[in-house]
Amino acid sequence: MSTAHYDSNGNVAVIRLDNPPVNGLSLELRQGIVEGIKKAEQDDAIEAIVITGSDRAFSGGADITEFGTPKVMQEPILTTAIHYVETAKKPVIAAISGNCMGGGLELALGCHYRVSTPDAQMALPEVKLGILPGAGGTQRLPRVIGVEHALNMIVSGTPVPAKQFQGTPLLDEVVDGDLMEAALAFARKVVADKMPLKKVRDLKVKHPNPEGFFMFARNTIGAMAKNYPAPLKCLEAVEASVKKPFDEGMKVERDGIKQLMQTPESAALRHAFFAERKTSKISDVPSDTPTRDINKVGVIGAGTMGTGISINFLNAGIPVTIVEMKQEGLDRGVEAVRKVYEGQVKKGRMTEEKAKAKMDLLTPSLSYDDLKDVDLVIEAVFEEMGVKEQVFTKLDEICKPGAILASNTSTLDVNKIAGFTKRPEDVIGLHFFSPANIMKLLEVIRGDKTAKDVLATAMKLAKTIRKTAVVSGVCDGFIGNRMINQYSREALTMLEEGASVQQIDKAIEKFGFAMGPLRMADLAGGDIGWAIRKRLYAENPGMKKNLIADRLCEMGRFGQKTGAGFYKYEPGNRKALHDPEVDKVVDECRAEMGITPRKISNDEIVKRCVYALVNEGARILEEGIAQRASDIDMVYLTGYGFPVFRGGPMHYAEQVGLANVVRDMEAFDANPNTQKGFWEPADLLAKRAAEGKGFDQ
Repeated sequence: MSTAHYDSNGNVAVIRLDNPPVNGLSLELRQGIVEGIKKAEQDDAIEAIVITGSDRAFSGGADITEFGTPKVMQEPILTTAIHYVETAKKPVIAAISGNCMGGGLELALGCHYRVSTPDAQMALPEVKLGILPGAGGTQRLPRVIGVEHALNMIVSGTPVPAKQFQGTPLLDEVVDGDLMEAALAFARKVVADKMPLKKVRDLKVKHPNPEGFFMFARNTIGAMAKNYPAPLKCLEAVEASVKKPFDEGMKVERDGIKQLMQTPESAALRHAFFAERKTSKISDVPSDTPTRDINKVGVIGAGTMGTGISINFLNAGIPVTIVEMKQEGLDRGVEAVRKVYEGQVKKGRMTEEKAKAKMDLLTPSLSYDDLKDVDLVIEAVFEEMGVKEQVFTKLDEICKPGAILASNTSTLDVNKIAGFTKRPEDVIGLHFFSPANIMKLLEVIRGDKTAKDVLATAMKLAKTIRKTAVVSGVCDGFIGNRMINQYSREALTMLEEGASVQQIDKAIEKFGFAMGPLRMADLAGGDIGWAIRKRLYAENPGMKKNLIADRLCEMGRFGQKTGAGFYKYEPGNRKALHDPEVDKVVDECRAEMGITPRKISNDEIVKRCVYALVNEGARILEEGIAQRASDIDMVYLTGYGFPVFRGGPMHYAEQVGLANVVRDMEAFDANPNTQKGFWEPADLLAKRAAEGKGFDQ
């Protein structure tokens, strides 16, 4: 149970916030703060009050476990607690270390004085949830660090180390030694010197040219924010701190947060925030499941994926042995890793010493024998089952007992791969996304025999290398690629029916995707999609073929890597250019298929592509491949460029209304060019639509 511990140290009362892990400002904690202030005021022996947290966090802000519950608005709400602190009859000093964010920073700003360690991290990150600081942050922060710095912090939500505020009214002291000792000494100094009870609200906000600054800031933020309303609302509130009295500015802040809480963008961002935290929860794997130690990692394959995977572990300080078959390929891979670190040094993001230290953790090898002592080995070889069989047969012979054997396969059967070994319980899929050292998503593929401690270890390791891990069961393409196959097929179907390459991509990009489906195919490599299609055609003889895409591949047009795909590309330039040759191929294929092209609206393009994702996602949920709809959303938000302000395909469908999605699908099913059954709603989708519920209800 969270609480605020009250104690005294001579003439100073100490209120210590205690709600692990980040001292979220729960109802109990808010009550404890108010009760502590009252108790100190009533004790004649107490002359000052110190509020502190833990080494890890003064307070990380609101308690997320209370979101969506009555406790959020139960008194004392945070503004009430801050009012008690600010109006206390005895000086209140905030002793800050660790994270001081959101409501935690607002609480500190309500104190009369603030003492901090230099490395404490301060932020008002509410904008990342599509809202703005709601307990005076937009009004008090400009008063202590200036309008421009405050606006930057509030609009970006980026943490800033406390040492940068030394010398500003935000901090009265920055201490390198024992924080509590310094805070107590400062409190006694305040009492001895009869220092005033300073209120941040009483400070004046000054700017030499507020009209010009806010006009410039509004244009800049408006251009950058686009689909996100919160940054401009933050600006309005900060502007009010300059132009209005404090209490009127607080009203602008309150009105702003009320309006933002009702926006679909905020709902989507809050959904994504909670969805990311749910991904680590696995229904049948307790949180206290013992994990295996991963002190050394092996990577097989020094190509683009293998080197990217290696960098993740090097960044985390974990030694990597990377294995290739030929010296030339090995040298090329090591050089690729080196170039990444050299680039970090040139950009000033890493010192040469640190870059060298990372490279020293990398051991290149031409022999599997050098993997005898690794705790985890990840293969990143050609996506063909015969090749995987050779690799895992060798690993089974060479790797020590208890070593985890992982495949980076993006589509293949992990159960079959596990069957190539005598230890299927140690086999798991770790599907990284390219570029593997940058992309945040990691699909963790749980085989039928994967041990629970192996799964728990993979999820823990994902946090170590700063990935968002989503568990998937075994199926063709797992969560992400299985769904994207349907999305891509529908885009190609509309290309056959009359939409142009450019129209399809522009419609999807206007919806908010980072890249349209055909540009994405060119980036990934047309040969990859072609290989998957040919395998699926063989496995499903009645499957409708994507004639246009296949024809382009038959011509050797594999996208950016060959300088031509759905678009053409000039040497050294990734810009996708219109190619009349593609128009010719499209016209020829339409004629062969007997299709008379028709006009297709951008709205239809978006719905058919996105609802294809939704329907396949519903099937994935039905089959238990994904644990929850929000996991599917995280796959698409972190791995496939789905617009964050729409919350992921499953959340977006719920916002549209599942009944409306099903109704549109019924209309699409009447299209004579549609493969039979493609638009038949998944049972779960149809059921939830009929019940008026969401996917996870």
